[in-house]
Formats: sequence, C-alpha cells, structure tokens
Amino acid sequence: MPDELIHADPVLLSLFILFGFSFLVQMVYYWGIFLKVGKRHKLRGMRHKASGIREEVSPTIDNQQSTIDNPPGVSVVICAHNEFHHLSNSLPQFLEQDYLLYEVVVVDHASDDDTPLLLADLADRYKHLKVITIQRDLNFFSGKKFPLSIGIKSASYELILLTDADCRPAGNQWVRLMQEAFSDDKEIVLGYGAYEKRKGILNALIRYDTLQVAIQYLSFAMAGMPYMGVGRNLAYRKRLFYQQKGFISHYRIASGDDDLFINQVAHRKNTGVQINPGAFTYSEPKTSAGKWFTQKRRHLTTSSHYRFLHKILLGLYSAAQLAFWILLTLLLIWKFAWIVVLSVLLLKWVSQYIVFGRCMKQLQEKQLIPWIPLLDWMILLIQVLIAGTNLITRPQKWK
Repeated sequence: MPDELIHADPVLLSLFILFGFSFLVQMVYYWGIFLKVGKRHKLRGMRHKASGIREEVSPTIDNQQSTIDNPPGVSVVICAHNEFHHLSNSLPQFLEQDYLLYEVVVVDHASDDDTPLLLADLADRYKHLKVITIQRDLNFFSGKKFPLSIGIKSASYELILLTDADCRPAGNQWVRLMQEAFSDDKEIVLGYGAYEKRKGILNALIRYDTLQVAIQYLSFAMAGMPYMGVGRNLAYRKRLFYQQKGFISHYRIASGDDDLFINQVAHRKNTGVQINPGAFTYSEPKTSAGKWFTQKRRHLTTSSHYRFLHKILLGLYSAAQLAFWILLTLLLIWKFAWIVVLSVLLLKWVSQYIVFGRCMKQLQEKQLIPWIPLLDWMILLIQVLIAGTNLITRPQKWK
C-alpha cells in the first residue's frame, strides 16, 4: 500500500474509499447484469439472425410446426392523435407483416388533421385494419391510457402487441418474432424500440440514452428482475391486462402505460425478452433539444412509482455513477493518489467499452462505440438536470 494512503488525511482517505466503492458498484452492474445483453449476441446472436428463434426457450420441432400451421392471433394496437404524417409512412408497414393471423387496431384519439381520412382509406384496402374513433378528448385517464385501454379492449386476439404511431417495424417479420417469444409461461415480451440514425450530437445523445435504458431493462429482465418495458415495442396477453384492471391503479399519472404497468405485473417467470434485430421498432427522433428534454422529463416522472426494490437497484446505479465523477474530480483537485485514481478511471472506461460495446453490437448501435465516455458523461449531466427540473414542475400532456 502506498505511503500516501497509509498516512493520508482521514477525510481524503474516506473520499478515496467511497470513490473505490462507487467504482465497484458500477463494475457489478456492468459485468454482472448489463453484460447479459451482450452475451446473447456473442453466444446466440448468429443463430437468431439466421432462424429468428425466440430468446428464452427454443421450441421443439413439433411446437414449431404447430405454430406455423395454427399461429396464435396477434392484435397490434396503436394510439394516434394528429399523426397523419407518421401513419402515412409507418402504418402500411405494420399492415404488410408476414404473419397469417393478425390485425392492426388504430385508436384515433380526437384527431383534427387528416388522420381520419387516411385511416378510412387504408381500412378500405386492408381488411385486417380496425379503426376505433374517439370523437372527443375524454379525460378519464391522463396521457394516452384511455385510448390505449379502448384499443386493447377492442382487440380480437389474446396476444396484444403495442407500438406507437411514429414507429416503424424493422421488417415484415416483426409480428412473428415478437409472437415467438411467448410460451405457456411467458405472458409478457419486452422488445427494443430504437431511434433512427441521423447526423448531429442530439441524435447521438437520443440514441445513446435509449440504448442505456434498453440495456438496463432488458438485462434486468434476463436476470429475473423485470421492472419496465417501452410502449414502442411491447407485448403481453390480454388477460393480464384485465387481471390488473388495466391502468386503474395509476390512471392519474400522465405516463406509465408501459413501464408502470409492466412494473406491477412482471416477474421472473412470466417475462420474456426478444432482441432479434428483426423484432426491433424504429422511431423518428426529436430534432429539437427542448422537445427531447420535455419527453425525457415525462418519462422519468414514473420511476418514483416503481416497486421499492427496483427503485433501490436503479437508484444505487445512478448514485454510483454520479458519486464516481464527483469524487474523481475532488481527488484529482487535491492530487490525492492521482495515479491510482486515473488507473481506476481507465478500468471503468475499458469495462464500458467491452460491456456496452457488446450490447451496442447486439442492438445495432455499434457506430456509437467510440463515443461511449463522452456520451455517458453528457447523459449523466442531463439526467441530473432533468431530476432537478422535475422537482419544480412536472409535464402532464401526452401530446
């Protein structure tokens, strides 16, 4: 042990110990939890790419043949409010899936643009398109929970597959791949909803932030601790929705139709994950930093309603990240064991490159790998800013 540590000032030594603890906490999350997403790519990614077999359990030949001959019905549910531009581009892709038995349910929530005309035209061309129209903005629920509830209750099939009006499927196998992740004991399937690649730092931040969130909820689910899903790409059985009485327990909260619902009903045995790239959805990213900031604020309002264990696990990771950088800065300012401190920083970056890099390859975001340290630091600052802003005021509107 260096003499500097043996004879160190007690305060500085305490800061150094806390610095080391924050580093170790992050390493546990990186290597013990997050790497599960990357390991799937390494061990089984080629198999998925070739065959599309679901993540959790490989079906037998008999079960595969039964699924092909008698596929379970799937209802894709989309809520729309003044979404003519997005639906005109994305809805035909959802309506032209390579799957035998499915429908697309679009809930037109009081649109006053050309959305109703577009839906009427597409309904004439596609018989498996079901349009539900809500003429007035009824405030039974906050956000989109009311129209979404109407869409789920109007669905013809047991398997409900959710996405947003501004999303598009990765390809025509999306419904099939998400459906294949269900089994007798799997009632929930968590998918990945990515954002389109664009030029600029804002787009890189949006994609990296989305990637970080996905790595967390997907890896926690793989570790048997599912806590959320994203409404851009999420599936569950209709009976689960009825058993939970829909969104009634959190109907006053503007967001949470995806993460709060899953947080309440998901557990180790009933939740599966599908990270085949063919099962991804892609959304049009925000082009304004202000709009993205508002969107992030809305999403983060629900975390305080998570189960206690989930809040502890997620809070510990965030606290370790923030504490690491604060303590690193203080120790370097006071030039305390600076060689050791910088060595720890290097180990953190190497771990991030390895773990996040594997996850990025699996989730088709490898272009961001060289920028991991910078993006990670920027996202952390933005999260602190959002948390502070949300303490003052909270966004309430869905659109």
